[in-house]
Amino acid sequence: MSTGHGADDSAPAPSSAPESQNKNQNQSPGPGPGQTKTPGPAKPSMFSSLRIRNYRLFAMGQAVSNTGTWMQRIAQDWLVHSITGSSTAVGITTALQFLPMLLFGLYGGVIADRCDKRKLLFITQSVMGLTGLALAALTLSGQVQVAHVYALAFVLGLATVLDNPTRQTFVSEMVGPDQIRNAVSLNSANFQSARLVGPAVAGVMISAVGSGWAFLFNGLSFIAPLTGLLLMRTGELHVSERAPRSKGQLREGLRYVGGHPELLWPIVLVGFVGTFGFNFPIWLTAFTDQVFSEGAGTYGLLNTLMAVGSVAGALLAARRGTSRMRLMAGAALLFGVLEMAAAISPSFWLFAALMAPIGVMGLTFNVTANASVQMASDPLMRGRVMSLYMMVFVGGTPIGGPIMGWITDTYGARVGFLSGGLISAGIAVAVGLVLARASGLRLRVDLRRGHRHVTFVPYGAAAAGQGAGHGADSTDGATAEDGRADTGSERERVAPAA
Repeated sequence: MSTGHGADDSAPAPSSAPESQNKNQNQSPGPGPGQTKTPGPAKPSMFSSLRIRNYRLFAMGQAVSNTGTWMQRIAQDWLVHSITGSSTAVGITTALQFLPMLLFGLYGGVIADRCDKRKLLFITQSVMGLTGLALAALTLSGQVQVAHVYALAFVLGLATVLDNPTRQTFVSEMVGPDQIRNAVSLNSANFQSARLVGPAVAGVMISAVGSGWAFLFNGLSFIAPLTGLLLMRTGELHVSERAPRSKGQLREGLRYVGGHPELLWPIVLVGFVGTFGFNFPIWLTAFTDQVFSEGAGTYGLLNTLMAVGSVAGALLAARRGTSRMRLMAGAALLFGVLEMAAAISPSFWLFAALMAPIGVMGLTFNVTANASVQMASDPLMRGRVMSLYMMVFVGGTPIGGPIMGWITDTYGARVGFLSGGLISAGIAVAVGLVLARASGLRLRVDLRRGHRHVTFVPYGAAAAGQGAGHGADSTDGATAEDGRADTGSERERVAPAA
């Protein structure tokens, strides 16, 4: 879900070239008398990673497969809801799919750090395709029961344990360190673009011929990424040094994350938001059926509208040169607030209109957190770090899914959606304040006209600065905005080298 400069066998630590190049580009003075201006590195464009052949093959294969994945996701949720009539059953299906990530996710990261990532992806993508074909055969033959869906969701989750950290870290091998942020953003845009097509096609297909054909398309769609992996030029990959097989690698990864606040707190935030804020299969099926009394086509429409916002958020992230911690926390806060607004929306059209901004904020948060964590990780540890990231993001679903499903069934769709947004907004505020404090900043509120009402300033800033007029306020604001408030780049410099 990869070439750059030739001689490096592994991606450099975050404190190396990419950041120093950005600093030089932004801060270097002009040429002196008699000197020739040296051109700086080219500013990344929105689609710069696609210039790399291996990544282009990967992206094309994933575009096809992602469309099938979204079709199966919509069809699976609707199939379970139609069989059982229960939001809790939909939550259990989602929970079973992500339970293996919660139980074994860290081991997947250890294996990803040890193995050839391209070969490992070929295996995991093959297994995922076969689960789609098996579900298609059961559904089209009329033999499908909810227990079959549960079992195949669990098998798919087992494959995902290896696929997620391997796919995440394979990005750096395809594109090199300079393009990680751009490639991560384009991966998200790819996935969410498929969300524009998949749910719409699935809604029509379910209504016309049933869920089985959506499952069949998903199974066959994995031919595309498998072909892309086979056609890659292995000599152009930035193959990272593999971690040697040894005891204690799992504990080593946990200690590494625990000792780096720039990794720990984003992962904590991702865990809470992923567990309680991203339960859209539960909420959207319940709103469609219980609140608005509509069918599968409306459910697909709501997912498509959210995908429009998600694609926009991912493409905007692809244009950014940095991944700032304050942007991550702010996006998570707005994501939760928008969910709460949707929960109390009095009409269908207002509810539907809020799906796009929810998608924008959700993807902005996810991409910023993902890129920040990858860039702040030692390449030898990146598989384990990303496995922990994915474990808390999607592995928390076995906890959050049934809880949110029960709340939705017991108290109604509006209360379920509202509770998810409230938890997301609350943890965003808490983690944002912790990260600010770790960066030596404090929150300052100034309600005077013409001043920035809320800003972060360094601890120990003179109290006189608050009353010294607009000019002093502007200076403090610049300090907070251009200095240590940019914890994304600041934290990257403290990650140890490989």
